[in-house]
Amino acid sequence: MRRFFTALLGTALLLAGCGFPQDVGTTLDDVRGGVLKVGITDNPPWTTVPDQGAEAELAKRLAARLGSAVEWYPGSESELMPALHARVLDLVIGGLSDDAPWTEQASLTRPYVTMRTVIAASGPVPGDLHGVRVAVRAGTADVAAVAAKGAEAVPHREITGREGIPVVIGEWRVDDLGLTESEHDVDEAGHVWAVPAGENAWQAEVERFLLGLSHDQVAGLLSEAEELP
Repeated sequence: MRRFFTALLGTALLLAGCGFPQDVGTTLDDVRGGVLKVGITDNPPWTTVPDQGAEAELAKRLAARLGSAVEWYPGSESELMPALHARVLDLVIGGLSDDAPWTEQASLTRPYVTMRTVIAASGPVPGDLHGVRVAVRAGTADVAAVAAKGAEAVPHREITGREGIPVVIGEWRVDDLGLTESEHDVDEAGHVWAVPAGENAWQAEVERFLLGLSHDQVAGLLSEAEELP
């Protein structure tokens, strides 16, 4: 699939460079009753390649609503956004935030949910974090964010809630892990999907679906995705 996608993207970019017509405005008609081509990045629990995660489940529900089959195209954001711009893809998902730097290559939906990353613990967390050891998932931006608060970031491959020290987790995990949320937020982001620019009817359909979701529905899907092997 990855080789096929690379070849497909190369062909699309070549045609676009030659001034080939791009049929702006037909995506909704093409997808309805047809195929929804979804670019997906690996960003658990929002998305896990090839076709899992909270937003992957939502994309499947959108496709079912439109009577469409789904084709998945895994890749990085830097690979997928040019494909979206060239209309090889209909949609890109991956826990994108509303400040994603892709507005020249794609149109971002309105934020459909705002989620926080918080510090939580089984007991009290000091108001002053200087010198406090805080468990954080290794390799994430949360490591630097915790250090910026003066805490000592302790990287872990996974956060289980059994670390014995305060932890950094998504707000949807606090109750699942039996922890108490502290006063310290690490991050807050509105989440969006990316669609081809100029596809107003398609973007309106996607936003109608997304904005019909409640915060609790999205949090529930994120919680379920955390439990996937």
